[in-house]
Amino acid sequence: MEKKKNAAGGSPLARVFKSQEGIAFAATIILFVFFIVASKSFRRYTTIVTLCNYMYYILLMAIGVTFPLITAGVDLSLGTGVVCYSIIGSFIINQMGMPVGVGMLVTILMGVLFGVINGVIIATLELPPFITTLCTMMIVRGLGSILTGGLSGVWPMEGSKGGWCRNILKVKANGKIIPIGIIWMIIILVIMSVILRKTKVGRYIIALGSNKEALRLSGVNVVKWTIVAYSICGLFTGLAAIAYACTFSNITPGTGAGLELDAIGGAIIGGTSMTGGVGSIAGTFLGVLIISLLKTGLPYVGLQANWQQIITGIVLIAAVTIDVLQHRKKTT
Repeated sequence: MEKKKNAAGGSPLARVFKSQEGIAFAATIILFVFFIVASKSFRRYTTIVTLCNYMYYILLMAIGVTFPLITAGVDLSLGTGVVCYSIIGSFIINQMGMPVGVGMLVTILMGVLFGVINGVIIATLELPPFITTLCTMMIVRGLGSILTGGLSGVWPMEGSKGGWCRNILKVKANGKIIPIGIIWMIIILVIMSVILRKTKVGRYIIALGSNKEALRLSGVNVVKWTIVAYSICGLFTGLAAIAYACTFSNITPGTGAGLELDAIGGAIIGGTSMTGGVGSIAGTFLGVLIISLLKTGLPYVGLQANWQQIITGIVLIAAVTIDVLQHRKKTT
């Protein structure tokens, strides 16, 4: 009997690598080994710092968008939102003379506000998430420029008044940059994993994507939980905006389009299903790590921006194909 059970289900290790998260984990290891072997320059400590700098804001965006994706929705306003909110935060700090902490708070609140707006429109008017957030992306893209008069955003630099914000994600010690942001990311990953898997919030959001009508008929307020999913996404877009502002010295209005693709792509590569009902924070992390490795590592083997986009696109197509095949297998 035990042999039959094992034959049907396979070993625990085999089951792990049949999942998309398992495949993403294996792909991460393979990419690391490949770049380490292919390039001596990739083995430098500075590569880790560069990788982390890119990952922070993309990972925060990806964690946030995992929640709408699980509901079978999406948020396309992420990228322009990150730039817009960070520029508004800069305006609060520099033009209005407010403390950096106030600028950070306003940045986060802007993200939450547009997350709520997206959620309300999608949940109450039942407009397609793709169209709704595409429109929001356009609004946000112009809003930052209008409010700041087209001026670039600059958050306080290290050593100046309020420059402590530059030390949130990295500090200098003995002439080396230490990416302490890794600690913050681990804490956030653990907290959001618990929320998604162990709380009512996570269970209802997963149920929304699995069978929205059944959830509605069971008496659950699906409008409320749809808004919650997009509000979480907005919150993390605001946090990503702070990470973005604290990483780069200059923020240009009207930019940011395309960043959302890396975040959404990371979540999908990590196993979040575009059909809803399936996703994990750990998988999202692995997906973002794969994209970040490609962006960071490919230049070390002589492949520049155009090739990076092509290869990332191929990886994303493969991930979506696996998702579709797994969905078909479950429904047949």
